[in-house]
Amino acid sequence: MHCATIPEQRAAADPLGRCLADPRIELDNSGFAQAVANVAAGLAADGIGRGDVVAVMLPNRAEMVVAMFASWSLGAAMTPVNPVLTAGEVGYQLADSGAKLLIADPDLVAGAVPSSARLRPVDELLTPSTAARPAAEHRMDDLALLIYTSGTTGRPKGVMLDHANLDAMSGMLIAALELSPADRCLLILPLFHVNGLMVSVVSVLRAGGSTVIAPQFAADSFWHQVEKRRPTFFSAVPTICQKLTSLPEEVHPDVSSLRFVIVGAAPAAPQLIESFETRFGVPLLEGYGLSECTVAATINPLRGPRKPGSVGVVLPGQQVRIVNEQGQPVPGGVSGEVTVKGPNVMRGYLGKPGETAKTITGGWLHTGDVGRMDAEGYLTLVDRAKDMIIRAGENIYPKEIENVLYAHPDVTEAAVVGRPHQTYGEEPVAFVVIRPGTDTSATELITHCKQSLAWFKVPREVYLEPSLPKNSVGKIIKGPLQDRAGASRGSAPGAPA
Repeated sequence: MHCATIPEQRAAADPLGRCLADPRIELDNSGFAQAVANVAAGLAADGIGRGDVVAVMLPNRAEMVVAMFASWSLGAAMTPVNPVLTAGEVGYQLADSGAKLLIADPDLVAGAVPSSARLRPVDELLTPSTAARPAAEHRMDDLALLIYTSGTTGRPKGVMLDHANLDAMSGMLIAALELSPADRCLLILPLFHVNGLMVSVVSVLRAGGSTVIAPQFAADSFWHQVEKRRPTFFSAVPTICQKLTSLPEEVHPDVSSLRFVIVGAAPAAPQLIESFETRFGVPLLEGYGLSECTVAATINPLRGPRKPGSVGVVLPGQQVRIVNEQGQPVPGGVSGEVTVKGPNVMRGYLGKPGETAKTITGGWLHTGDVGRMDAEGYLTLVDRAKDMIIRAGENIYPKEIENVLYAHPDVTEAAVVGRPHQTYGEEPVAFVVIRPGTDTSATELITHCKQSLAWFKVPREVYLEPSLPKNSVGKIIKGPLQDRAGASRGSAPGAPA
């Protein structure tokens, strides 16, 4: 089905059924459909139509979901923008995506809106419009989402997901998780990530369930939200599960409404899964995926054996194959690159046909992650290509940080690696060589990074070095630096959904 039809279908089937809520707004099905229609009319009056891109830069709130469905109803796409990005990072995404309109809090984006895009203040978004919403043909090949994800070039790439991708992915999640109108998701992950959008919103609403957008996560008040809102599931990252498991022993929440909890976006230690399930009595389902496959490729099953340490079995309708460096399948139990095939695989990277051709060959998405498949079809991730660092579920790409460091006039060499962190999983640190005869300090380089990078990407420490280790052709090798940073290279990293 085309996801733009979800609001009207829900309103027709159950007008007063609960649909979407946040701490300020409660929308039943008819109210949600009306809000989508009003916003769509306003967007159309602003000149938004088929093929256009609407950027939305907001913290988690109901208006972001309404704006997404309103854009789809006009044949337009949405690109979500992380609200903590710097002005330069925001400007790049808006320019690269060709966004014609930005929905945001004006105070957050001062100086970041390019001349080609107009700003619509979020406080005006839900104001009823007198304009009529034009009828739009709903086509499955219409672009639906532009999700920006960094790569080895250091510049974020726009992952193009069309409505066929969303239809396939939401159908797979509904089947695997047995979602129904009785389900209610408590959304705590960011809506600027494909996980929050697809797992916690689109799939649930398509299944007839409802979504509650929680306030900013805080471990000491989270279970109160569960007891108040009575969700049947929520999706989290390992850091959140760790914080909940570490609450004082006297905390005994009522979790009787929960059917399961999904964990992804970073590796979850088997000990964490066991501790969470033992303490709260709720199944913890670890999964794996990436934006390029519309969020998920595998998940530990809701029914049947779950294997902590693995990221589960392939979702229905997809194929996962482990291949060697020549792209040939390897036997079960042998490590190789994880590749994914299915109707959920992205259309490609916006404006980057070369990058797309390298990533998708013969319909197979090359993830860059290394894993192995056991005899029962469970995938285990054993390494992570592309040097990605995952801090509390946020993907950090060293090359982007290195590019910023190289922009400093005194830096001649730079390498960024991840080091373990007890709470956040990993954090970035940098090794830098400065130009002889200069006295630039580590503190100055950190300040330099803060001017161009979101706070979570800024290196926590900078080590000034006389030289960096290199191979025979002069390429910097990071293994010794990872060892020095204390990185655990023998763990099981990856990029779960």
